[in-house]
Amino acid sequence: MFDVEEQLEEIRSRLVGISEELADLGISVLQEALDADGGNAKRPELEKRLSRARRSVDKAAAIVGQTPESTVF
Repeated sequence: MFDVEEQLEEIRSRLVGISEELADLGISVLQEALDADGGNAKRPELEKRLSRARRSVDKAAAIVGQTPESTVF
């Protein structure tokens, strides 16, 4: 059975993977906008949402990955 630290590392690793997936989707959305509108393309709302979601997932991964000593003031 996993101990808590191993479980947290597994969760952190999955969050990092999710962050990478969100980044890839964001790039795809931007590429589609450029392909459709060329130089006149604006940043799509979907890409903005994906970027916000990725930042949130990155924050969660950082929080989960903190060692107990790093949370003591």
